[in-house]
Amino acid sequence: MVIGDKAAFIENLIEPSIAAMGFDLVRVQFLGSGGKTLQVMVERQDRRPITVDHCAEVSRLISTLLEVDDPVSSAYVLEVSSPGIDRPLVRIEDYSRFLGFEARIETGSLIDGRRRFSGRIKGVDGDLVQLDCIGNRADIPFQEILKASLVVTDDLIEAAQREAQAAAQSNS
Repeated sequence: MVIGDKAAFIENLIEPSIAAMGFDLVRVQFLGSGGKTLQVMVERQDRRPITVDHCAEVSRLISTLLEVDDPVSSAYVLEVSSPGIDRPLVRIEDYSRFLGFEARIETGSLIDGRRRFSGRIKGVDGDLVQLDCIGNRADIPFQEILKASLVVTDDLIEAAQREAQAAAQSNS
């Protein structure tokens, strides 16, 4: 099984159980030379901060699920973490959620003569991610995006703090 196929298989295998624990699966990927590290990023559904204990809890669950199905035949290291403030943008819904924030996007093919874009997320129209690149709008087909993440800015830091505070107050 190809590494990308393994990651997709693992994502489908673990996502329902992780959701039942109150977490959203952000990304599953193999890292490093030969894909020896299995990285799983999760965030709490209530958007409160993730602790080391949460990561350990999710890690134990994933380990159990992977032992039963055994989709990875070679030795690997399981790494469970939060996506962080400069989180990857993986699903098209991520672009709607982080509308107005700055992002870096890398595409698989040339779009308007380039593959790398940086700018504010302006919207999503069907399968197009709209980015304002210093006054020039780029319409990027979602299926062409290889890699994308938020850029740490003062606006993003303030929004993350507000989201954590609101989540803490609503769950008190």
